[in-house]
Amino acid sequence: MSLTAFSTARRLLTSSIKGRSFASCSTLLNIPPTPPSSASRPPIPPAQDPATHFGFQSVPESLKESLVKGVFSSVASSYDVMNDAMSLGIHRLWKDHYVQKMNPHGGMKCLDVAGGTGDIAIRLLDHARDRHGDRETSVRVLDINPEMLEEGKKRFAKTMYHGGPQVSFTLGNAENLDTIEDNSLDLYTIAFGIRNCTHVDQVLREAYRVLKPGGVFSCLEFSKVTNPLLASVYNLYSFQVLPELGHIIAGDRDSYQYLVESIERFPPQGKFSQMIEEAGFTVSQREPWEDLTFGVAAIHTGVKL
Repeated sequence: MSLTAFSTARRLLTSSIKGRSFASCSTLLNIPPTPPSSASRPPIPPAQDPATHFGFQSVPESLKESLVKGVFSSVASSYDVMNDAMSLGIHRLWKDHYVQKMNPHGGMKCLDVAGGTGDIAIRLLDHARDRHGDRETSVRVLDINPEMLEEGKKRFAKTMYHGGPQVSFTLGNAENLDTIEDNSLDLYTIAFGIRNCTHVDQVLREAYRVLKPGGVFSCLEFSKVTNPLLASVYNLYSFQVLPELGHIIAGDRDSYQYLVESIERFPPQGKFSQMIEEAGFTVSQREPWEDLTFGVAAIHTGVKL
């Protein structure tokens, strides 16, 4: 991709999010991605159980969890740099808007799933304190990867919340929240994590179970670009540039290749919104989801009535 095309894409992305003029939902564009190279990936043993996808590969379900753990163990120390590369730096603005939209306050009990590095949890607590003078809202950070949780603990050690009752860390699986009681939480957040889960429908059912009546499920995830010009540029950037950036900045091309592929494999906005409803949540008919920056990412919200 030429520098001119890259600059044009970044200017379009930045102007959109800064102006908060998020694109409306429109016909989703399916652009065929460049086939990945799997030469440097470890061989996958023959499936002995139902198959699922790991990026563009088909793998046994029993293996996917360990493969995803391996990816995030590899990128844990450079996770923010990874998100900068994947979003052209705009993920920070998306996360700010995401938390403002949820408006946590009033002593809410929150669960941040796949939130190991703590960037969403810190935003939730800061918003409650700065906007509402609320020092009772609490966040439980849950992640399947211990390296990601350690990064979050390091981040919180530099904040006023360190050692206090407002934040805790739990090693756990989003598909089986067995340490959390039914109807016990006000807010469930998951940012850039649900596409990596083996059974997304089970994740949604568990979210529904642990939320109180009136509780809110909120998901921020990479999605499908709706603007045709930007879609072609972003597709080229994702499959041709990002894996090479991963090699340069993190010495890890394969993990970045998987992350790009996982975005392509994740359901489009309309389908994912339907899955949220099928789990029992009520979704706004007026705005079932909110596209951010032409659909590079999207916010999905469901309420347990």
